[in-house]
Amino acid sequence: MKLAILSRAPQAYSTQRLRTAAQQRGHEVKVLDTLRFAIDLSGAEPDLQYRGRRLSDYDAVLPRIGNSVTYFGTAVVRQFEQMDVYTPNTANGITNSRDKLRANQILSRHNIGMPATAFVRNRADVRPAIERVGGAPVVIKLLEGTQGIGVILAPEVKVAEAIIETLHSTKQNVLIQRFIKESRGRDIRALVVGDRVVAAMRRSASGDEFRSNVHRGGTVEAVELTPEYEQAAVRSAQIMGLRVAGVDMLEGDDGPLVMEVNSSPGLEGIETATKLDVAGAIIDHIANQVAFPEIDVRQRLTVSTGYGVAELMVHGGADLVGTTLGESGLWERDITVLTLHRGTTVIPNPRKGVVLEGEDRLLCFGKLEEMRSMIPERRRRRSKVRKLPKQPIPEE
Repeated sequence: MKLAILSRAPQAYSTQRLRTAAQQRGHEVKVLDTLRFAIDLSGAEPDLQYRGRRLSDYDAVLPRIGNSVTYFGTAVVRQFEQMDVYTPNTANGITNSRDKLRANQILSRHNIGMPATAFVRNRADVRPAIERVGGAPVVIKLLEGTQGIGVILAPEVKVAEAIIETLHSTKQNVLIQRFIKESRGRDIRALVVGDRVVAAMRRSASGDEFRSNVHRGGTVEAVELTPEYEQAAVRSAQIMGLRVAGVDMLEGDDGPLVMEVNSSPGLEGIETATKLDVAGAIIDHIANQVAFPEIDVRQRLTVSTGYGVAELMVHGGADLVGTTLGESGLWERDITVLTLHRGTTVIPNPRKGVVLEGEDRLLCFGKLEEMRSMIPERRRRRSKVRKLPKQPIPEE
């Protein structure tokens, strides 16, 4: 396998470990500076230039993109995708995970446990938002902060209002999040590779610090995850479109609460704590996928005129409830069910004998007109465009 690691820090621990692990397994690997690429859209096929020359062929690319170069870095990753070069983390996955608000919005749709969160912009909406998440103390987060930077604990409502007002005045967008007292300055980092957690550690804040990041002086220890925590970590990474991710979770009274999904997790802390070859697991996963890569199903399937991917909801009172997929008539209407979502359970490639239940969600590929016809129609009247009044703007 010929692997490219996109990194602006070739001497960093994580980059060096990934490079070494690839070489030890007999792969050809190069570390390429993310900002030295030029995206070439002038030819018949998508291409890339590197340091002024046409890029040679690669089997896979592993993005290690810093926050400061997210836009250009994801454009480069996207170009690799268009060139059919495998990447464990897609450009969309990286972009979604970098924006904390967008990530929370995506995860919330899939019944992932998270601390209560609010996002407001108007000063008058701040206090009601604080009350909705459970009141003070409250955590205030910058949308694009990393390594614990831009995370503030406000002990009182007035203090929180003052902090948020100050940040808004500097054009910063912030999240207001419930403070999970029972976590006691600790969290769990699970390193997800493919469809499993390969290593996990508990990070504990030092002294009066509530942020447990290693960069803030926190300590780490290896931890064995329960199936509940492992499932939350794997599902969160997969929902975000990431096959290599660090998932940060708080230990809430009612189970795991996902805080963040990191698309470029550092390896030094977790390898030191667990003594496991996490870099090697990442390289092995990429090598396995190169032979049989995953693809962006929406992009590939929606190029057929009249066909596309859509999600159909089985409402509680629908005629489909209690029938099997085989009896539903979907196949006769040229609709194929790719996955069935039932609560937090996902049934891939469901068989025709599966009995449908209320609130099931079916991810389907087929004729768009047929799928549209299955959605209950709203009564619509096409209103006529009236003539402009003689006085469009009344005089005061």
